[in-house]
Amino acid sequence: MNSGTQLIQSYFPDLTEVQLAQFDNLQELYEDWNSKINVISRKDMEHFYVHHVLHSLGIVKVMPFEPDTKILDIGTGGGFPGIPLAIMFPETHFHLVDSIGKKITVVKDVVKQLGLTNVEAQQARAEELVRKYDFVISRAVTRMANFYPWVKNKIRKEDVSEFANGILYLKGGEVDEEMEELDKSYVVYHMQDYFKEAYFETKKVIYIPWEEKR
Repeated sequence: MNSGTQLIQSYFPDLTEVQLAQFDNLQELYEDWNSKINVISRKDMEHFYVHHVLHSLGIVKVMPFEPDTKILDIGTGGGFPGIPLAIMFPETHFHLVDSIGKKITVVKDVVKQLGLTNVEAQQARAEELVRKYDFVISRAVTRMANFYPWVKNKIRKEDVSEFANGILYLKGGEVDEEMEELDKSYVVYHMQDYFKEAYFETKKVIYIPWEEKR
């Protein structure tokens, strides 16, 4: 088990052998793809498990997805946060979408190599999608005032758990000014409350519950 996987296990001690093996394989798969196309910046690969895997798993600390929940990952890039979350929640369905075809090629290959059966990857723009989901997730692809109109009609009204369906957005830095542009209720979770690495001091999960009046 590599040191990155050990770090993940220290925060999530209940992982199965299968999940640990999948997390362990991630770095090699991405290093291989990165040697062909620039999926993750070279500098960032040195901090792969903190900056990409653990960062994605911040959502787990906020929202424990129920089995059969349907999740849309918009602007997934090389598969974040969707792939780490799909490993963590094998009975939850993830639809990973990006407008750039070569990134989706990477996602499809990583999903296949890991043996994940709960992930669908598609090259598409957010506004082209017609299905509805319980939650929409993303890693700060744009300002929330731009992002929200793409996804507001893609969230199902019927909640699947004790938490209201909605958006879970990974973002760094100050968020209040940007969120106030949107004029929607939201909750900010600080990742430094869950992870001790310095990287997470400014990182947040923003949860926007879906409301009927939207």
